[in-house]
Amino acid sequence: MDETEPTKRRDPGTRRAALWATVIAVPVTLAVAGFTFAKLAPESPDAAPSASASPRAQSTAPVELPAPALAQRPGVVCRALISQLPDSVRDLRQRPVTAGPEQNAAYGDPALTVACGAAPPVRPCPSPTGGATLPAGCFPDTDEVFRVNGVCWHPVTGAGATVLTTVDREVPVQVRAPETYQPALQWVVQISDAIVSAVPSAKQAPSGCAG
Repeated sequence: MDETEPTKRRDPGTRRAALWATVIAVPVTLAVAGFTFAKLAPESPDAAPSASASPRAQSTAPVELPAPALAQRPGVVCRALISQLPDSVRDLRQRPVTAGPEQNAAYGDPALTVACGAAPPVRPCPSPTGGATLPAGCFPDTDEVFRVNGVCWHPVTGAGATVLTTVDREVPVQVRAPETYQPALQWVVQISDAIVSAVPSAKQAPSGCAG
């Protein structure tokens, strides 16, 4: 046999290398093709960004509130308070009122209402004996009062709402929070800020309201 004739039989090591190159090249080609398709294909509906939460729906109709006549001093104080109230309380937007816009305000639907000067001043009184009722403007001295942002509130929970009345202000302010908005005290934080700015402190306040 002529030793100069090139061999026709491929070295086994060379054959194995070629086979591995083919095995590796096929998945790489498929991966590149898949990546390209994914980039060109439109996003699936599941990948679309979710819509943001809708704001609380509410009526914009005027809220019916009484507007009793106020003496000169309370009237001045209440006008100052109304001018300091925020446009929204938490996520409740302010609504018009049917009467007394210089002393009343309302927010949201159902309406959370603010009435300045309408309620008589309230104070804690010793519980009467013999089953007698408390005098007007008194609440049992065993009731709790709550100080929120510098304002002291006395809450009374009744059918469908909690009524909170200030007990440490020259002119009383009353907030009615429908049961939808419980706990009620969370809704008077911003209102308390406005009261501190506009309504002077009373000369006397229940114990627990000082400080």
